[in-house]
Amino acid sequence: MTKFDVVGFGALNVDMLFKVNRLAGPEEESFTEDYTEVCGGSAANTIVGLARLGCKTGFIGKVANDREGKMQIDCFTKENVDTTGIIETTKGRSGSVMGFVDKKGARALYINSGVNDTIEPREINYSYLSQTKIVHFSSFVGEKSLRAQKKLLAALPNDIKISFDPGSVYAQKGFAAIEPIIRSSYVLMPNAIELELLTGEPDYRKGADLMLDAGVKIVAIKLGEKGCYLTDGQEQLLVEPFKVKAVDTTGAGDAFCAGFLYGIINKKSLYECGQIANFVASRSVMAMGARAGLPYAKDLAFLY
Repeated sequence: MTKFDVVGFGALNVDMLFKVNRLAGPEEESFTEDYTEVCGGSAANTIVGLARLGCKTGFIGKVANDREGKMQIDCFTKENVDTTGIIETTKGRSGSVMGFVDKKGARALYINSGVNDTIEPREINYSYLSQTKIVHFSSFVGEKSLRAQKKLLAALPNDIKISFDPGSVYAQKGFAAIEPIIRSSYVLMPNAIELELLTGEPDYRKGADLMLDAGVKIVAIKLGEKGCYLTDGQEQLLVEPFKVKAVDTTGAGDAFCAGFLYGIINKKSLYECGQIANFVASRSVMAMGARAGLPYAKDLAFLY
């Protein structure tokens, strides 16, 4: 019997978010209007989103013995995410991100990886991961942690599904750098820009087909305010977005992943998975930070 629906494996960062009048370019100046500090990290945000929807979740990641590390553990605990898979070290600093968000919700992020990029395979509790239905991967900046993710793939039982959100960091490395994870993925969830970086194909429909050819079973492409495009080789679906006023787009893609995986766990149709994903993402952009706007299971009631 499995203990978890989904276990995440990715970077853990504390997001320091500044609301600015506009994003400044080189040699330009802008000013801040508000500031908030919240827990973040792509896979971590997705796992919190799933926990709020009632799923059983855990996490593999690394923090230092500092204020930010304690903040991450506390955030997970409050959201009912199991933290026994998190590696704690007395050396180094926990990860952090400095983010600037303009009036339209557009953002610029600067990552300080800290101990996120020091994860080694020997530190990972493999029996912990054998207790889940799905492992959800997101990106690290450093090569050591990427190697740990690749090594983990070979150790996972065949009945565990891989979910993968490459993000901008991994997409910029190119297809070859993350090929083992892509080829092992049951569901791949990039945005259109990331997909083009990985495939060299500007048409996201053709790019999705290339990923199916690589072995991915389901490709879900985030199209922002245009919704999402989904294909499993049998169906090709464009799912309409929910129209809302965006306050901050930080974590919108992570929220999308949470909604989509919730649909998979609950055996929803491909279209329903996309609909739930779009809804969860739409709620997340209505508040500052990646997690404040994430909905709860009761909020999904109107969709059915």
